[in-house]
Amino acid sequence: MTSPLVHEKVWFNKYKYDEAERQYFENLAKVSSNNPIMKNTLAGEVAKARQHIQSSLECMDGIAALASNPSVEVNKRLTNLEKQNQSLQEEIKLLKDLVQKLTLEVSNCRKEFANSSAAGKAVAPTSSKPAQQPPPKKQVPDDDDDDGVDLFGSDSEEEDEEAKKIREQRLAEYASRKSKKPVLIAKSSIILDVKPWSDETNMKELESAVRKIETDGLIWGASKLVPLAYGIHKLQISCVVEDDKVSVDWLQETIQEIEDYVQSVDIAAFNKV
Repeated sequence: MTSPLVHEKVWFNKYKYDEAERQYFENLAKVSSNNPIMKNTLAGEVAKARQHIQSSLECMDGIAALASNPSVEVNKRLTNLEKQNQSLQEEIKLLKDLVQKLTLEVSNCRKEFANSSAAGKAVAPTSSKPAQQPPPKKQVPDDDDDDGVDLFGSDSEEEDEEAKKIREQRLAEYASRKSKKPVLIAKSSIILDVKPWSDETNMKELESAVRKIETDGLIWGASKLVPLAYGIHKLQISCVVEDDKVSVDWLQETIQEIEDYVQSVDIAAFNKV
């Protein structure tokens, strides 16, 4: 807190300056009457002293004004702090309300859970399964009545023979149905790269020679010429083969036997169909 004397323009030692100024002027009057040069010098010093005193008074007035009127920046900061404090208080109030609501909901949930568990325990005895009655005991025939005679022996033998016939009939039907089901044939889709000897090789004749290779389980597909380098093109041809009938190694060796046109054969792609 600032002192109230800051706002007052009081010059406590003014009497000292007045006494010094009076003595100064008296000496100046004495000297100036005797020496004109000294008179001019003293006049300049007096002017400087008066200017210094005036500057000091203006500085004190500025300090008092600053003390009485705070800067604009300080006012802005104070205003921002007040706004922030107000917003924080509002957020704290909202958080307190939310915590109270959550506490109330948790207590309600606990009460409901306790009531439901108590009700379940009360109903449990009524909902239990009835006591199982022991199975009735089989009556054992007296030995004196049958005298060891098997009265149902012939019927059981006839039933066994009928069951055996039915089982054999069902097995035969199952075997016949299984034999009629189509067998799944494993096939593969292959793309071959057939490379010629040079750029002078006739690629049409090369393709024709490759397609002349025929066997059971081999089907030729589309083909195209793919550039390699220096004007040389390779034949890229696709085919589908049955895995049990056609071997991939046999197919490569058979194509390589066309020595007039084929330099080498590579597998570009191999997929199961």
